[in-house]
Amino acid sequence: MSTKPVDISGGESVYCFNEGQLKSAYDIVMNDPESSRKLKPLLEELQRNYSRNEQAALAFVLIDRLKGQN
Repeated sequence: MSTKPVDISGGESVYCFNEGQLKSAYDIVMNDPESSRKLKPLLEELQRNYSRNEQAALAFVLIDRLKGQN
């Protein structure tokens, strides 16, 4: 049974990322020998098998859970 997709775009800003953080994240995922080997296939699978909305929902939940680990 499929439900109607929930749009998660828009709304109040909750988290702020700077360009340096984004560049560092890309470097880890794309260039770090050990991390890249694990993360690139995962990223490709997510982009191939999940909708944009599902990817965004997962990203938000991961960031929120990481925030709680501080």
